[in-house]
Amino acid sequence: MSKTVFITGTSSGLGKLTAIRFAEMGWNVAATMRTPNKETELTGYDNIKIFKLDVTNVHEVQTSVDQAIAAFGKIDVVINNAGMGTYGPLELAQEEAIDWQFAVNTRGPINVIRKFIPHFRANGGGMFINISSFMGITTAVPLGSLYNMSKFALEGLTEGLYYELKPLNIELRLIEQGGSTGNNFKNSITWNRDDNIQDYENLMTKVQNLMNHAESSSSLDDPQIIVDAIAALATGESNKFRTVIGTAGNDLMALRNSVSIEEYLETIAKNYM
Repeated sequence: MSKTVFITGTSSGLGKLTAIRFAEMGWNVAATMRTPNKETELTGYDNIKIFKLDVTNVHEVQTSVDQAIAAFGKIDVVINNAGMGTYGPLELAQEEAIDWQFAVNTRGPINVIRKFIPHFRANGGGMFINISSFMGITTAVPLGSLYNMSKFALEGLTEGLYYELKPLNIELRLIEQGGSTGNNFKNSITWNRDDNIQDYENLMTKVQNLMNHAESSSSLDDPQIIVDAIAALATGESNKFRTVIGTAGNDLMALRNSVSIEEYLETIAKNYM
């Protein structure tokens, strides 16, 4: 019997590529997105079913989980991929931007996990794969305090759940990626700014220039490498709790492990001064 994966945020980028990979592997795929009526590519696969899901809406999460289970009978792996980024000085952030960052990147996975635990318990096991970022374990990127907060929280959530879910044969995995080509990550970023406050403009310009350079250079990862890592975890080919992908993440991890936190922070800061 084919296995089934439930994936959030499949309307574009990494989520869509992951859905396609699993479908081509012969898995059944419950692909979720906020606006399924706009999807045309995933509908071409017989083993992909699309469900409407806004991960911040607990009632919609329950509905999509129930519908996916009814459609496929059993879900084996859940991939929490949906996410967004709010960047810019914390002082300039609007209240709704702060709440939305937490709602999507942290509360969203919580909502999905809570609705699937009973299903996994009843089936004697399952797996959650949470798509995080190396910015959740290595460095808080300048002007990324809110985004980093959400990913640090996701890391803590996943580690904490490990202890309570492992006795139930429910596995937890983390993917630590740093952005991929073709994912248009800049388009999913909201910038906090205020034309009346110019004190942060120099730093803002440097951070945005670095992001532009990363997107136009080879600094970003091939998204298929990330998809490969996700598939390896789901199939049991890899049993790593954390999979750090890409040169940037691994280099930063090595640096953070080799120096004091004070020296590490100063080293990162020098790139933006």
